[in-house]
Formats: sequence, C-alpha cells, structure tokens
Amino acid sequence: MTPEAASFSFPRGRALPVMGVVLALLAAWYLAALLGNWNGAADALARAGAAPDTAKIAAATMAQERPVVPAPHQVFSELSRSTVGVPLGSKRSLVYHAWVTLSATLLGFALGSALGIALAVAIVHLRSVEASLMPWIVASQTVPILAVAPIVIVALGAAGLTGLLPKAVIAAYLCFFPVTVGMVKGLNAPDRIQRDLMRTYSASRGQVLARLRWPAALPDLFASLKIAVAASLVGTIVAELPTGAQAGLGARLLAGSYYGQTVRIWAALIAAAALSALLVQGIGLAEAAAARAMGARAPGAAR
Repeated sequence: MTPEAASFSFPRGRALPVMGVVLALLAAWYLAALLGNWNGAADALARAGAAPDTAKIAAATMAQERPVVPAPHQVFSELSRSTVGVPLGSKRSLVYHAWVTLSATLLGFALGSALGIALAVAIVHLRSVEASLMPWIVASQTVPILAVAPIVIVALGAAGLTGLLPKAVIAAYLCFFPVTVGMVKGLNAPDRIQRDLMRTYSASRGQVLARLRWPAALPDLFASLKIAVAASLVGTIVAELPTGAQAGLGARLLAGSYYGQTVRIWAALIAAAALSALLVQGIGLAEAAAARAMGARAPGAAR
C-alpha cells in the first residue's frame, strides 16, 4: 500500500468505533426527522381524510416533500440525483455548483496564505511591523464576515471587478489570519542559541530564514493551512449569499431557502462539508510529502 493510500485508510482497530459513531449519528438524524416532521405529517394526513394512525404518521415523516428536517435517505437521494443524475455542466448539477465555489475558494486560499506568510515574515524580522500591524490584524477578525461581505462585493463590483475575485477576496480575508498567527509562532520556534549559531557562521537574514526558521515553521504552517482552507470555503459560501449569485453552493443554499426546499439545502450543506474535508485531506497529504522530502516522519506516522 502506498503512503498516500495508507493516509486514507483507517488504522487497525479504529474502523469499528468510527462506524459506531456514524450509525449513532444516522440514528439521531432519523429521530430528529421523526420528531421534527411529526406535526406536519399528522396535519397532512388529517387534511387528506386519513385516520391519525401512529404508524402512518411515522411513515409520512420520512417521505414529506418539504420536511422541516429531511431524513437521511431523502438527502442522499437528492445528492445522487444532483450529482450523477444530471450532466456535470448543468446548472442543476451539484458538482457544477461545487466547482464554482471550489474555484473561488482555492484562489482566495492562495491569496490569503501568501498574504499571511508575507505578514508573518515581516512581523518576525521587523518589530515596528509587529507593533503597528498586529493589533489591526487581530481586530480585523472581530468584524462579522456577514457585515463585511456585502460591502466588499458591492465596492469591487462598482470598480468593475466581478466573477471569482470578489468571492476570493472574502475567502482570503478569513484565511490569512490563522496563517499569519501560525507562521509567526513557527518562525519564532528556533531557540536563540540556534539563531546565534547561524550568525556565528555569518549567515544572512535570508539564509537564517531559509535554512532555520522556515523548516522549523512547517508544522505550524500546515496546521494553520488546514484551518485556513476550511475558513476560505466558509468565506466563499458567505460571499455568494448577499450577491444573488447564480452559481455556487451559496447560491444553491439561497435558492433552497427561497423555495422552501430543505432537502436541497441539506444536500448542499453536506456537499460543502465533504468539500472541506477533501481540502483538509489535501493539505494533510502535502504535509506528509513535505515531511518525507525533509527526511522527517509525517505527523501520526508513529501511532
């Protein structure tokens, strides 16, 4: 088995607990659907003139067209219908909407990560930058993204910037902060004696950064990137909500809320969660590859 394949497989002895948790979640989901849809199903049967039989009401809670809480099989059926049941390029395809969101997410993640790394390098080397920028960096994350997103979208739209870029800017806004904080911690990880030793070798700041600080910062960098990529996806979806976007998972959620299609909303939410998990897994694979390239063991390899 290749290392990449091994990273996707469960370690021996963990499959059963994981399956137990999955079954418990499904059971809780079905119970929530039963309780959440009970009154609506009972009213629908009463309007149809059917006897209020408990078994019939329970069965009806699992098959409502617009349930309060859709049952798992309804959501999975919608996922199947909107992924393999329609052409991939169709606007009814969830894959098409996921790709639109993913494109803006990756662009925002690249912009935010580059900005976060650049800020961290500047903060570590220039005390004036730390004193002047760090409070603003922290304060930027206290502003609700739901308030910032419409302002940014409208301002960039007035400047003629439309398409992926405005959404990517929102995604970058959310993801640069964890990268900055993680990289500052990682770049400061080497002990003073190690930095002094490099100076005795007449190493320049660039050489100290490339050969000491950067390798020491990689564990913190990848940990922060995992947080940042998930935050970037959230930022993209939030950016799609106030603009009336025609494509993307945010647009799918918005359309579902307009027409009361809770099954479609839940399917889009699960697609977003799966997309986030895949992105985090991709960062994990990059981390393992970087560790092997540096001759180190990947995190968790010894467990």
